[in-house]
Amino acid sequence: MITAPYLGFVIAAFILGVLMSAIKILREYERGVIFLLGRFWKVKGPGLIIVIPVVQQMVRVDLRTVVMDVPAQDVISRDNVSVKVNAVLYFRVVAPEKAIIQVENFYMATSQLAQTTLRSVLGQHELDDMLAERERLNLDIQAILDKQTDAWGIKVSNVEIKHVDLDEKMVRAIAKQAEAERERRAKIIHAEGEMQAAQKLVEAARTLSQQKQALQLRYMQTLVEIAGEKSSTIVFPLPMDLIEPFLKKE
Repeated sequence: MITAPYLGFVIAAFILGVLMSAIKILREYERGVIFLLGRFWKVKGPGLIIVIPVVQQMVRVDLRTVVMDVPAQDVISRDNVSVKVNAVLYFRVVAPEKAIIQVENFYMATSQLAQTTLRSVLGQHELDDMLAERERLNLDIQAILDKQTDAWGIKVSNVEIKHVDLDEKMVRAIAKQAEAERERRAKIIHAEGEMQAAQKLVEAARTLSQQKQALQLRYMQTLVEIAGEKSSTIVFPLPMDLIEPFLKKE
């Protein structure tokens, strides 16, 4: 038979245990979603809160930004190039009650949605866009994810495409294409230089043809340049119009 002092001790211990289990401490970045008899009641925290055992249940929710690595996805671009693309996703819970009530596992749901959205968005673009327009693609994916996860109380703050992996054949093809593009630009620059030089020569010839004295000076300069070189004897024709001014009597 239980004596009165011992019974009192048991009752006190039971009450103390109930009180201890009712006291919950939530950190600054945590919130507690409270259910009263199975129905949503309110969101509590941070700090010290009281949860009545049996009658109330609490689910902890972390409000910190989650960094999620999206696994590499096989993507076929619009120009039929097969690539593997992976990304990193940044999101956080902004409405704890929605994250618990509206979806079974918001972390898993966001991960699966990110993978399918990545394949869908990138599949609408060509390979060149994936390589050169990553910033724009990041914003497109982030906007789509943020809109679809809003019902779950989740805010997608950023999406970054990390790697676009190509097979060796495609890498060699892109290298050849880049080399051909560089050669094309070099030929265009060379042709433009030849055209500019030809235009300058035409202008110089036009100027010399209008001034006979300038043409004579240019002729004499050429003779001086040839004479200064170490070469054999050169027979150079001397046009009569160069010496006519000296033969005319004043």
